[in-house]
Amino acid sequence: MDRFDAMQVFCKVVEIGSFAGAADRMDLSTSAVSRQVAQLEAMLDARLLNRTTRRISLTENGRAYYERCLQILADLAETEEMVGTHTANPRGTLRLTAPVSFGATHLAPALGEYARAYPGMKFDVVLADRAIDLIEEGIDLAIRIGALGSQNLVARRIGSARTMICASPEYLARRGAPQTPEDFAQHDCLTYAYTGDPHIWVFAHGDEPAQKIHVNGAIHANNGTVLAEMAAAGMGITRAPDFILRPLVEDGRLQEIMTHWPIPPLAISAVYPSRKHLSAKVRSFVSHMEQWLDKHYSIKAKE
Repeated sequence: MDRFDAMQVFCKVVEIGSFAGAADRMDLSTSAVSRQVAQLEAMLDARLLNRTTRRISLTENGRAYYERCLQILADLAETEEMVGTHTANPRGTLRLTAPVSFGATHLAPALGEYARAYPGMKFDVVLADRAIDLIEEGIDLAIRIGALGSQNLVARRIGSARTMICASPEYLARRGAPQTPEDFAQHDCLTYAYTGDPHIWVFAHGDEPAQKIHVNGAIHANNGTVLAEMAAAGMGITRAPDFILRPLVEDGRLQEIMTHWPIPPLAISAVYPSRKHLSAKVRSFVSHMEQWLDKHYSIKAKE
């Protein structure tokens, strides 16, 4: 058994989610793929995959081994290129994920600029507001706003977003604008699914302790842009990062409120499974994303 070949086969099985799919992608027979993974498990004296008739999944040992395999194979590919070209330019496919709204407004142009600088790179982008399991889904890098998800991840803060509270001019004319955090109990608040507690909004005022206010409303969604559009339609008050709400404020469809009671900023973080053996493509793109945000976005976020 060639260990590196077996590692590549194992990683492809995890990425595709099946032995047959990996075999088809690598132009091998299903039995050959299954045999290589079995030999790898025998060599390691550890089960790497849970196998059922419907799906396969990583064991705890399998997760750790898969992460290291990805790093080792990426390091090997970069070393071979460095020897051949005397440079360590990023290469290969970068699989990354980001929230839907941020991905469309900020990741897309930053990625386009990066792709022009490194035409040999390929990208597989997954936009999702939920916190994707990076190991389970073979993701190299996540851009996350606020909460990181798992505590077993490494995060590097690359920017910050200002949280805004907004409602439509029509809603404010009809219901009035809240003046204190307690006033929100009398309003329709649009709540976002992917926060620790969607019905708790936190306010900070100078050096005073932060206030946690319980809010209610008839509309709850898992996408900030949807909630922003609902707010613009007069359905209530929404709270979201400025990259979602600022364009609607500038168009006059929403009006920012409660600016005298600011909300703590949200960290924009680059998140990856491990800092050890971090591939050149991840290091390079994280650095580029941080510089892009500082140039095109962070000034607004700090206002």
